[in-house]
Amino acid sequence: MSDASVIISEKDQKVRARKNLTYLLLFAIVMFFVALSSAYVVSQSSADFWVHFRIPRAFYYSTAVIIASSIAIQFALVSIRKGKVSAATGLLVLTLLLGGAFTLNQRSGWYELMSRGYFMVGKVMASGGEYGTDYTISRKGVDLQKVGDQFFLPTDLQHVKPVNAEMEDYQNTASSYFYILTVGHWVHLAGGLVVLMVLTFKALRGRYSAENHTGIWQGTMYWHFLGGLWVYLLLFIAFVH
Repeated sequence: MSDASVIISEKDQKVRARKNLTYLLLFAIVMFFVALSSAYVVSQSSADFWVHFRIPRAFYYSTAVIIASSIAIQFALVSIRKGKVSAATGLLVLTLLLGGAFTLNQRSGWYELMSRGYFMVGKVMASGGEYGTDYTISRKGVDLQKVGDQFFLPTDLQHVKPVNAEMEDYQNTASSYFYILTVGHWVHLAGGLVVLMVLTFKALRGRYSAENHTGIWQGTMYWHFLGGLWVYLLLFIAFVH
């Protein structure tokens, strides 16, 4: 075997190892969010009181932004495979900017929730907004009725026994899970933004080519994964929540 063949073989092995490491990382993240999703479902089914609140529109805007960023980085990968380094670099910059826009939308959504009384650690009774439109509260799966500041079971037709005192000390578990899921996703996305900055810097330095672009492939796979994960989380929260 010639020296050139040995070098090529070693290069292929390194590329394969990096790809396998990427798949392993993505699998670990999937398991993390599967565990959180399962815990969410179990908590909701076993909770005495559960708050169903309207998801701010900013989170839906985030979805459009991250899908656009996924398209941008895919074109960056296609461009670098064709040897179009400058085009790939510009698309990496665009992806980075869209990632920043996603972050701004997330922050806007979190601020809106906090303005309505929903925090990482909060009380069921602190829920704000218009009842029936912005939020509802259920007791063991049955939606409560609100009359003035008092909450009643739907079977209490005369509204003689409010359940406010019973709810007073209950934590808003739904709110807590919402922050854990969305902030948890953003933490992984923040890591992706750092990766994008490194990729962009290396692209500007001419470190990638049609023959050598494993780093961009890794970044693209990770970013696609983050986009898919966000769509899953939003749909999960919207339909299960």
